[in-house]
Amino acid sequence: MSAPTCGRPRQVTVTKEEMSVSDENKSKEGGLYETVKVLVQALLLALVVRTLLFQPFNIPSGSMMDTLLVGDYLFVSKYSYGYSQYSFPYGLVPIEGRIWAAEPERGDVAVFKLPKDTSVDYIKRVIGLPGDEIQMIDGVLHINGTAVERTQIDDFITTDQFGNVRRVPRFRETLPNGVSYDTLDLTPRGTWDNTGVYKVPPGHYFMMGDNRDNSTDSRVLSAVGYVPFENFVGRAEMLFFSVDEDASAWMFWKWPWTVRGSRLFKLL
Repeated sequence: MSAPTCGRPRQVTVTKEEMSVSDENKSKEGGLYETVKVLVQALLLALVVRTLLFQPFNIPSGSMMDTLLVGDYLFVSKYSYGYSQYSFPYGLVPIEGRIWAAEPERGDVAVFKLPKDTSVDYIKRVIGLPGDEIQMIDGVLHINGTAVERTQIDDFITTDQFGNVRRVPRFRETLPNGVSYDTLDLTPRGTWDNTGVYKVPPGHYFMMGDNRDNSTDSRVLSAVGYVPFENFVGRAEMLFFSVDEDASAWMFWKWPWTVRGSRLFKLL
């Protein structure tokens, strides 16, 4: 049996080429790590901003014309009314009620979760506060038995899909707290131009669209009804982009012809 031999440790020779490859691999790994790190930080920042500060929304229907048009893109402030479970994506944070709550004011344009289906976002105007009595009489809004000031102004001019021009009567409505806005009257005797009295329950709000004859809102109790304060997502603040109704926002090469320049950065 031979005894183990003793000798000097074996020397490993590393060539310049191998050192270069090793350094290059480390550089690639470091670059990949930094890229992933930056992306994660950006996503976290975007999530924080979207959840706590501002969330973008686009307008898919004409229920708020002519305040909001199909093709408008707007920012909604999430902090205006405090935070509830619906302030967070998919309602993942189990908050009861609202924290840091600030009550909506009459006339606010607000995004809320549809009480019948909280996966759906609606945007309407706050008309009735808790305890208010709301009624429509001959197309005129009444709050607590008093008709809201309403003055006819210039018509809203629109065109249909066939290019036919249509003039729609437009009214300037002024709420008891002084907030003014325009409403449209598409039909002289619309379905919801005459209603019974709606008594807004405590902790709830009565929401209406400015396009009074083309808005499914709190007047339709079976579809929307009274909106709990908890369901409010935020207050609409500013339009940041707008394209024609029949255009697509992602078709940037058409922007010179489709972007509504006069509506950009318009405060609500």
